[in-house]
Amino acid sequence: MECLCLVWALEKLHYYIDGSVFEVITDSNSGKSLLDIKTSNRHMLRWQIAIQEYRGNMTIAHKAGNIHKNADGLSRWALANTPDSSAYVPLEAEPQIPI
Repeated sequence: MECLCLVWALEKLHYYIDGSVFEVITDSNSGKSLLDIKTSNRHMLRWQIAIQEYRGNMTIAHKAGNIHKNADGLSRWALANTPDSSAYVPLEAEPQIPI
């Protein structure tokens, strides 16, 4: 999944990064090995072909997830275990209208 995210991001940011030297920092080892892996998996091969044009300008660096805290702060956001009762509003049932 991380490899697909990398391909998606490169396609979306193509106009900004085309011709530039850049570094992708990821907490996924699979993303780092995408450039060099030899596989018969069709998805991986398709993704390798999709990122070939960036191969000379892109380096992929691995940064461990416990160190890489700024990347996905929302997914690691600490929430209280008790729900806030003032924020909870139950949905009202829609009135039944005979046809």
